[in-house]
Amino acid sequence: MGGIQPRIGLNLKVAQKQILTPGLVQMVSVLALNKLELREMINQEMIANPVLEELPEDVPLLEQVEQKASTEKPAEATTEPSAPAGDNHDSFEEIDFGSFFDEYLDPGYRSPESEVTEKPSFENFLSQPSSLTDHLEWQMSLSLCADSVREAGHSIIGNLNEDGYLTATLEEIAQTGQHSREDVEAALALVQELDPLGVAARDLRECLLIQLKTLAPDNLLAQTIVSEHLKQLQNKQYREIARAVDRPVKIVERCVEVIRKLDPRPGQRYNVSQARLIEPDVAIVKMGDSYRVLMNEDGLPQLRLSRHYRRLLETDGTTREVRNYVKERFTSAIQLIKNIEQRKQTITRVCESIIRRQSDFLDRGIDQLRPMMIKEVAEEVGVHPSTVSRAVANKYAHTPQGVYELRYFFSEAVQGPSGASTSLINLKRLVKKMIDEEDAAHPLTDDQIAQRLHEKGIFVTRRTVAKYREDMRIPSTHQRRVKA
Repeated sequence: MGGIQPRIGLNLKVAQKQILTPGLVQMVSVLALNKLELREMINQEMIANPVLEELPEDVPLLEQVEQKASTEKPAEATTEPSAPAGDNHDSFEEIDFGSFFDEYLDPGYRSPESEVTEKPSFENFLSQPSSLTDHLEWQMSLSLCADSVREAGHSIIGNLNEDGYLTATLEEIAQTGQHSREDVEAALALVQELDPLGVAARDLRECLLIQLKTLAPDNLLAQTIVSEHLKQLQNKQYREIARAVDRPVKIVERCVEVIRKLDPRPGQRYNVSQARLIEPDVAIVKMGDSYRVLMNEDGLPQLRLSRHYRRLLETDGTTREVRNYVKERFTSAIQLIKNIEQRKQTITRVCESIIRRQSDFLDRGIDQLRPMMIKEVAEEVGVHPSTVSRAVANKYAHTPQGVYELRYFFSEAVQGPSGASTSLINLKRLVKKMIDEEDAAHPLTDDQIAQRLHEKGIFVTRRTVAKYREDMRIPSTHQRRVKA
């Protein structure tokens, strides 16, 4: 054959990427905390990390601003002390601690505007937490998929143990639930994308891989260690792993540190039986013609970095071991402060998206609640849908219509008079209202309820009405009948 032969070659690019850091894992866990849990976590971190300090409550806001401004100019000329001659390169020297100190020596997240804004009263009250099943069923109901896949998903959720692991085989689920194998496989993939990450795994290896692949799809080394060397990992045989993957032991140990922070029992967080004390995490208040989101930070420690420990870094007599320890503690403290701020920003942006879609509810009440899907909000905010689920789970908002769990605002659409404009929550309320007002001697059948909904322009089947009635734990027609 003549002509020009195509040029075939391989281009290799060597690069080190620490995609999934312990800080990123911490960010995921911090986002899932409600206010009371966050307060406890901050208190524990202050005990464990000596460079974290709580700003005294008696420091006026004006003084905070002045202190922050006073550190900005010197920071431009400040440089980290160089390592003694002959020492090996210190990777910590690459961190621009000077810029971090200016931002975090005094808290920069308590804006003057938030200080003067009148906030509603955030009262404590008891709440029964949702179970793992409730949390997954809610997300499943808002997922875009075929009805047959959703039904298979319900069967998968019903076969999870308290740790969140799948206890039945896909063949057993298909046979017992009369699902096709294809629907069960699609449903498993769907459930494994839900929050908490790692749920519906069939073993520890799959549980950890789900978390790694979602949080850091490019961190192939950590995935390889979990996938091919889990037993050695459990036995802490890091040198053997390093030889097998042909990487330095220190790199392997960094990945191990990340893997150690993953959750091997993701279902436990949502399987707490006792009622718990909660406070609203946010307030949605009307200011003029628009609504604003105010984070409830009352009682949360305002963190700053210790000036005493910073001076240790700038003192020539400080030993290398002490300097490295202090730098490591500063790095951890800065990451925590950034993750707390990231939590705040994510929840705020999700709430702002809720406001844009649910302004009629905020103005006029529950009957105006509109359908709203997790995926829509995730795309608008620019995050993974599981991040939205984590941001709203177990968190409450104080609104003009009362205190509501944030996930209450998410509901699938049901075909109504003008298309998909009726929320499932309002449809269930309508069904319950019909049953509450029925003649006890001649209670409505599911067919009759479906017909009445048709007359209102809401098209659902008898089977759907029966499912909604069972979801609300309302007895059947026969059980509701009262004999004269």
